Amino acid sequence: MTKTVHVLNGPNLNLLGSREPETYGTQTLADIEAQLAAICEAHGAALIFRQSNHEGELVTWIQEAGKAREPIIINAGAYSHTSIALIDAIKGTNAKVIEVHLSNIHARESFRHHSFISGAARGIIMGFGALGYELALTAILSEMAKSES
Repeated sequence: MTKTVHVLNGPNLNLLGSREPETYGTQTLADIEAQLAAICEAHGAALIFRQSNHEGELVTWIQEAGKAREPIIINAGAYSHTSIALIDAIKGTNAKVIEVHLSNIHARESFRHHSFISGAARGIIMGFGALGYELALTAILSEMAKSES
């Protein structure tokens, strides 16, 4: 059975590389996807990598992965701070989630300090830029390997 990892990205992450590079870095979302795809391939895992500016689409993807019992790395962007629907989808399907933020949300504006997703996440990685995705993927692949042995 192929191991599948879902990486879900929220609003405005399609602008990575050009949007506030001093905060979010210069790597594009395509760069991040390529790095994660190479890591997954080396570990015999499949990668489903998606981005949407629409909350409902993210909810559907969380539900799909959660029902399939496949792990999720999520950078919900601004929806982290506003979306009850995303947390309900995570809890409703018992989705296994690692939350990623490119920047340290606690070092930014106060409205970014709270994330609804954090309360249901297996772990949270923030402040390491695009490396945060790789750290989350490493954690997931490590847990998958342990469960196979």
